[in-house]
Amino acid sequence: MSFEKEKSVAIAATQAAATICEQVRQTMVPEAIEKKDKSPVTVADFGAQAVVCKALAEAFPNDPVVGEEDAGELKTPEMAARLQQVTDYVKQVAPEATPELVSQWIDHGNGKVADRYWTLDPIDGTKGFLRKDQYAVALAMVADGEIKVGVLACPALTLDLAGESVTGILFVAVRGEGATMQALAGGEPERIKVTNSADTEHFRFVESVEAEHGDQRLQQAIAQAAGITTDSIRMDSQAKYGAVASGNAVLYLRLPSPKYPGYQEKIWDHAAGVLVVEEAGGRVTDMYGKKLDFAKADRLDTTGVVVSNGEIHDQVLLALKQIEDS
Repeated sequence: MSFEKEKSVAIAATQAAATICEQVRQTMVPEAIEKKDKSPVTVADFGAQAVVCKALAEAFPNDPVVGEEDAGELKTPEMAARLQQVTDYVKQVAPEATPELVSQWIDHGNGKVADRYWTLDPIDGTKGFLRKDQYAVALAMVADGEIKVGVLACPALTLDLAGESVTGILFVAVRGEGATMQALAGGEPERIKVTNSADTEHFRFVESVEAEHGDQRLQQAIAQAAGITTDSIRMDSQAKYGAVASGNAVLYLRLPSPKYPGYQEKIWDHAAGVLVVEEAGGRVTDMYGKKLDFAKADRLDTTGVVVSNGEIHDQVLLALKQIEDS
């Protein structure tokens, strides 16, 4: 089955969302609104979710969207000025936007996991966004429990494209068709593949900037056990998946934080990146070698995430088992 329409709609939607995010970064200090879980969420998160959900609702009205945000707090009277602010940014890519429509579009992302659904993180790596660092707009379509389409827009990521250094990268993958990257602003897609262990320049690993997002001590030990002797590259968001998929790193580890032992990973934090890496020839499992399951709920029932070039994956899993057994 072809997913050409899904791919083109997802690309256009994430590009529009990234445009809003970059406008917010350039024109206002992104003040954090505190949600109940205290994580920062900005005007850009809401604007990005609104434009992506609008595009999906128009193109695929029967597909639920499982997104990170909802407009509940934004619709309260005391947030009227903030909602108007979001609307003004959304108007730059959707001129018909009104506060009412924007609220509706955001809440279209309150769907549930189904036989076929989309999952969206409008800004993956909000802290990176706030500090003018890495973040991603991450969108994936799942059907029959399998990720079919994944798109990652990484506006701050700089990589080599066609021999030139380009800032702003779009990763695209369709199940069975491989993965590509291109300039976010447009341009020819370039097929990507993971690198091998002989590529010593890129034999390195990536992990989160935030220490509480994983077990950095254990991650360093595992990387060393896999033969990686260089320091990790720390970056926010699913840009880390892009680094592995494009051959700029061989390993991404996100192991359970000792601070939050019962933490469950959210599907929107991984789905798009998983497909991009798999279609580039890499492998993604939990720390016990189990595939991540996107068929059941908006939380994954697996422990930790291991993303590799495939070649070193079993070695990493073995090192994890040995450390756990000891």
